[in-house]
Amino acid sequence: MLRHRGPDDSRLYLEAGAGLAHARLSVIDVRTGAQPMSNDEGTLWITFNGEIFNYIELRRDLERRGHRFHTQSDTEVLLRLYEEHGRDAIALVNGDWAFAIWDTRSRTLLLSRDRMGVRPLYYTLVERSLLFASEIKALFVDPRVSRDIDPEALDDIFTVWSPLGSRTMFKAVRELPPGHSGIWRDGRLTVSCDWQPDFSRVERDALPDGAAEERLRAHLSAATRIRLRADVPVGTYLSGGLDSSIVAALAAGERRRHGDAALALPTFSIGFDAAEFDERSYQQRVVAALGTDHHELRCTAADIVRVFPDVVWHAETPLLRTAPAPLYLLARFVRERGHKVVLTGEGADEVFGGYHIFKEAKLRRLWSERGRTARRTALVKRLYPHLPHLQRQSTAFLQSFFHAAADDLAHPCFSHLPRWSLTSRLKTLFSDSVRAAVAQRDAVAAVVARLPAAYASWDLLARAQYLEMTQLLPGYLLSAQGDRMSMAHGVETRFPYLDPDVVSFGTSLPERLVMHGLRDKVLLRRLGRTLAPAVWQRTKQPYRAPGADVFFSTASAGYASDLLAPSQIRRDGLFNPDAVSRLVRKYREGKAISVKDDMALTGVLSTQLVIHHFINHFVTDTHGALYTGTAAIHRR
Repeated sequence: MLRHRGPDDSRLYLEAGAGLAHARLSVIDVRTGAQPMSNDEGTLWITFNGEIFNYIELRRDLERRGHRFHTQSDTEVLLRLYEEHGRDAIALVNGDWAFAIWDTRSRTLLLSRDRMGVRPLYYTLVERSLLFASEIKALFVDPRVSRDIDPEALDDIFTVWSPLGSRTMFKAVRELPPGHSGIWRDGRLTVSCDWQPDFSRVERDALPDGAAEERLRAHLSAATRIRLRADVPVGTYLSGGLDSSIVAALAAGERRRHGDAALALPTFSIGFDAAEFDERSYQQRVVAALGTDHHELRCTAADIVRVFPDVVWHAETPLLRTAPAPLYLLARFVRERGHKVVLTGEGADEVFGGYHIFKEAKLRRLWSERGRTARRTALVKRLYPHLPHLQRQSTAFLQSFFHAAADDLAHPCFSHLPRWSLTSRLKTLFSDSVRAAVAQRDAVAAVVARLPAAYASWDLLARAQYLEMTQLLPGYLLSAQGDRMSMAHGVETRFPYLDPDVVSFGTSLPERLVMHGLRDKVLLRRLGRTLAPAVWQRTKQPYRAPGADVFFSTASAGYASDLLAPSQIRRDGLFNPDAVSRLVRKYREGKAISVKDDMALTGVLSTQLVIHHFINHFVTDTHGALYTGTAAIHRR
């Protein structure tokens, strides 16, 4: 089930009462870094997904302390770091990881997940046993594990885009949250938090702007440099925006400094036929400036339709956008060209204040304090030029939709209320049984209940950044749109902007260096001035892909009709057949034009695919081969 994540090797360690398995993607120490790996005495065993980027520095320190190494791998460094420091080792690690260490003497298992939630780690308890894996589908191979849908998780997804806390789409399965550890001992799992973001902005006014720029350059350069460490070629994704362009420029510079200039930096990008999604002109400017070895994938509507069932199979959760599909195709494109490691610009918007939702919150507060005028309302349209339906709305509608009532202003999640309110409207599609199951539940209140104590003292922008960094980033961008799409093809993505030193520095910046007026990413833009002005001065264009209308505009979307048919909707029981039929009719008649319609159709179809893959047709034979049950969605 996990062969796609680790196509290079697989091994087992078994003893009475415990077993570890590993499917390996060989990136560092390809020859001798096999897992599961043990210490010299065979008393500690590790299985580890991810990379420890500062493993060279950690190894030097461990060697000074007397440790002797048998491999060149970061896995052995992590294992010996645990020998030396125990659980305190986690705080010393700079990397993306999900790992388990089994102590044969104490009969104790340590589970750990990286700070930002780049790598996934799922678990379930069955008959006093703990099962854990990088993906849920591996747990379902054990027939004792229930595959029942959790309606509360569905309620979360159709409000805040992903399940809250440790919930998953399935009642029996939990996800270890980012920055958390779990200890399994004597038949009991104890989960605790190791790290969470802090936006107290301790350097509010103490740091001169020039010094701040130099410190950011140093932090981001170091983060990029250590993420280029690999025994296989490393490339970068290139969107044409500021964030990925800076990473590509830093990576190209590092290659020149280390004498690798003869081999141009490999870069990879997506192009679309529709101009509203396409960024190829900006990508080409960066390619020309940096002289990269560029590879471009053209993605069509038919491509998205064709792979969407695969996308949901790997995401293992309902999706409200089709955007993961092109990234799934891009990862396959990268792997076909012989690469399995890429750097990306993900995380810059959360750390350095790049999202439109941050500006929107500022405008809404301005309206409440100084009044709503037609001129101020027009600024909202300027924020979202890529949303034609919003551009056609009247001033009165926009003032009503983005209105900030007194209760809203006092709400801890003020910045995100319009987004969550819009998404929550999709729940009118739920069946009576699902609506009854979540009737007493408030997903937004559940978010509030999880906020840290210091949150109330942070400024408006810091609060909005925290919500993005702890909810949408790990719950959707790094998972359904990140790790799950890249690792579907054995491609590892690395994120310089999510380096712990970069995050710590970014979250401590004074607000003026994050957002000035409605100018976003103030400090990061200064760092990007070495790029073409058309890139570093460019207004942010969020990554988007053709929407749900693709399922009605191509001949290859027959599975959509099957899964959205009233009889199938009624049989699966999560949605109201009549409401879904009205939505489908709206699309067939060309009347579905809003963001709400797009999220609704994509959300329902992807949920139906989850049911199809994991409930109605989940079958494994003795060789682990998967069959999806119908020819229309037969993926392998």
